[in-house]
Amino acid sequence: MQADRFSRIKSWQQRYVDEQKYPGSALLVKRGGEELFFHAAGLRNIEEQLPFSRDTLVRLYSMTKPVTSLAMMILLERGLFHLDAPLSEFLPEFSNMQALVPGATAISQTEPCPVPTLHQLLTHTSGLSYAFNPGLVPEAMETAEVLFKPGQGDLAPMVARLAELPLAFQPGSRWEYSVATDVLGRVVEAVSGKPLGQFFAEEVFAPLGMRETGFRVPAGAGNRFASLYTPLAGDAMALNSAETGADPLRLTDSWQTSPFQQADMHSGGGGLVGTLDDYMAFAEMLRHRGRCGDGIIISPQTADFMMQNHLPGEIAAMGPQSFAEQPMEGMGFGLGGAVVLNPARARCPGSVGDFSWGGIASTFFWIDRKLDLSVVFLTQLAPSSSYPSRPELKALVHGALTA
Repeated sequence: MQADRFSRIKSWQQRYVDEQKYPGSALLVKRGGEELFFHAAGLRNIEEQLPFSRDTLVRLYSMTKPVTSLAMMILLERGLFHLDAPLSEFLPEFSNMQALVPGATAISQTEPCPVPTLHQLLTHTSGLSYAFNPGLVPEAMETAEVLFKPGQGDLAPMVARLAELPLAFQPGSRWEYSVATDVLGRVVEAVSGKPLGQFFAEEVFAPLGMRETGFRVPAGAGNRFASLYTPLAGDAMALNSAETGADPLRLTDSWQTSPFQQADMHSGGGGLVGTLDDYMAFAEMLRHRGRCGDGIIISPQTADFMMQNHLPGEIAAMGPQSFAEQPMEGMGFGLGGAVVLNPARARCPGSVGDFSWGGIASTFFWIDRKLDLSVVFLTQLAPSSSYPSRPELKALVHGALTA
């Protein structure tokens, strides 16, 4: 990389701050395991004028999903299940499933359907949905407060409440971003006999040295935990009724009063809090095909399996009707993240096989094993659909690679 090309990335980060798009951000790029670039800009806390720094703690939200998917791969390697197993084998409350009939106009218009498989949950083809998606099932989830928020109690009763609702469509017939990974977190608990947070801590975070990642802000972190901002006038997560407000950086979750300070919900779909270097350790493990130092989290073969496309083609061909963190054309989906199938179709520089995912607070990571590249970008603005920062960032990083 050349020095002037580094400066483009710094200027881009600063421009987002100057234009009041993001309060602040931090970016870390590694190539071949060596740090290639780090830069932080702006603030983690506008009210107290505290800088966004390398050790700033953020809400990772959906960047939790690859971690939960990795936990499933750890248990898969131990022979504790196979991916075509029905969910009801582990969570009996999902035994008698119903799905909305095509074109349903009421939540009561359902028909019997197969129980989703573990593989369908891992690939968001299970028929589950999210409350912020359009449709009858999301509306019912919102009404029943099946939201998996950090202050909503234990995981098990929330999953049981979800099981009382019908599926949005027949399993396997469509791709829809969903709380499926939260349900998989409960499967990890049922199979391992441990709370999800304990399993993560023992099987993932400790081996990787991720000392400040967990389902609540670590003790003693103080004001290193960033506040969350939104350009919307209402709920930052209410994507179906999003209205831009007068303040582009309205405080929506202060670090001091955030439910993440004392979170009790172990949301495998969006509950983790962590730092830049912690998540880079996770990304580097994936780039190393499951290895971490002298140890192994999962085998290289399982890591390759996880990061392959598991859909028949690209996401766009499976009729998605939901919000998603990534483009859908030119993109497939692995187990816990998106896979680049065709950079031209995705309209963004990259390599075939790039594995990535992001969170609703505009965080993002990707690994490119062809280029030995790992990139982690953190900020705290929701929703992530507010600005096209992810394709811009990928173009900047690839533009800075001169060999």
